Amino acid sequence: MAFSEFRPLDEKTLVDYVKAVPALSSKLGGNLDDLTIKEVGDGNLNFVYIVIGSSGSLVIKQALPYIRCIGESWPMTKERAYFEAVTLKEHGRWCPNNVPEVFHFDRTMSLIAMRYLEPPHIILRKGLIAGVEYPLLAEHISDYMANTLFYTSLIYRSTTEHKKAVAEFCGNVELCRLTEQVVFSDPYKVSEYNHWTSPYLDEDAEAVRNDDGLKVEIAELKSKFCERSQALIHGDLHTGSVMVTHDSTQVIDPEFAFYGPMGFDIGAFLGNLILAYFAQDGHAVGENDRKNYKEWILKTIEDTWNLFRKKFTALWDKHKDGSGEAYLPAIYNNPELQLLVQKKYFEDLLHDTVGFGSAKMIRRIVGVAHVEDLESIADPSKRATCEKRALYLAKMLLKERRKFHDISEIVSAVRNVQ
Repeated sequence: MAFSEFRPLDEKTLVDYVKAVPALSSKLGGNLDDLTIKEVGDGNLNFVYIVIGSSGSLVIKQALPYIRCIGESWPMTKERAYFEAVTLKEHGRWCPNNVPEVFHFDRTMSLIAMRYLEPPHIILRKGLIAGVEYPLLAEHISDYMANTLFYTSLIYRSTTEHKKAVAEFCGNVELCRLTEQVVFSDPYKVSEYNHWTSPYLDEDAEAVRNDDGLKVEIAELKSKFCERSQALIHGDLHTGSVMVTHDSTQVIDPEFAFYGPMGFDIGAFLGNLILAYFAQDGHAVGENDRKNYKEWILKTIEDTWNLFRKKFTALWDKHKDGSGEAYLPAIYNNPELQLLVQKKYFEDLLHDTVGFGSAKMIRRIVGVAHVEDLESIADPSKRATCEKRALYLAKMLLKERRKFHDISEIVSAVRNVQ
C-alpha cells in the first residue's frame, strides 16, 4: 500500500503502513498479521498507538490537522510532528538516557515511530495522583533540563549555528501561538474556552481578569516567550509529558518545541509539581493524609532546581573556552568575573522560572485545559479549595517573583499557603 499523501490511520490501516516500512516491520518481527495494536492517545492533539509484535514493540504517534480534544473547528498544522521528531533527536543527542529513541519519521503522514516505554512506565502525573515517590526523579529531570538547555544555547554554540537552528524552529509558529493564547491571553479575558470549578471559583476567575498588576506582569512574560530565543525548549514540559518508573525518567511529546526562554521549561515542570502538591489534600483518605508525600514533592522541587543549577554550571565551566559566543573567553577571562555572570544568570533564570511556572498554574485553573491532579478530585467543593490555594500562590509569585532569590524561599512560600 502506498502512502503518498496524508491520511489518518486507524488500527487496520496502521498494519498496512507498518508492513510497507522496513524500518518498522523489522523492529516487530514474525507474523505482522498478528500485531497487537492499542490506541492510547489521551492527550489533546494526536493519535498514539502502541504496536506489539512477536519480537518487538514501538509507539506510533500521528498528528492530526486539528486539535483532537476540540475537533475540526480548531484547525492545527500537522507540521508539528516534524518539529517534535527533530527535537526528540536533538534532545536525545544530548540526553539519550531520558529521551525515547526515534526509529522512523514520515513527514507526509505526520507520523513518528519511537521506542515503546513498556510497563511499569506510567505518566508521572498519574503517579503523583496515586502518591508514588520516585527517588530519582529530580536527578533525572535535572539531567534532561541541564543538558538540553545548555547544549542548545549560545553559551555552548556559535551565533551562526544558533541562528540557523532558531530560524528552522520559527516554522512551529502555530504551536507557539496556541501557547500564547492559552497561557498568556485567555485566562485574562472572557474566552469561550475558559472554564473553572463553578460556582466556587466564579469570583476568583473574575478577579484574574480584573487584576491590572497581574496583566502587567503577564505581558512581560509573553514578550519573553515570543522574543527570547535562549535554547531549544520542550515547550510543554508538564508532568503529563514525563513517563517514569522508580529508576527511569523519560521525556516525551515535545511537539511545542522551539527556541525560547529556558525558564518556560523549568517553570512548567516545577509549576505542575506545585499543582500536584495542592491537589494532595483532595486525594487524602482515611489515615493517609498525604502530608509526608507533600513534603516529598516540595523536596523534589528544591532538589530539581538545585541539581539543575549545579549541572548547568558544571557544563558552563567545562566549555567556558569553547565555541560558545554568549560569554567570550577573551572578555570573561577570570574566575571572579565568571562567578559574577553566573550568579546574575541564575537569578534572572529563577525569576523567569517562577513567573512562567505561575502563569502555567493560573491557566490550568481558570483556562482551557486543566490537570488531572485537580480534576480527578470528585467533590467540587474540596477541589475548589485546593484550586483556590494554588491560584492564590500563583498570583502572588507571578507579581512578586523578583523578591525571591533562592528556591528554598519558593518552597517556603508554597508550604505557608493555608
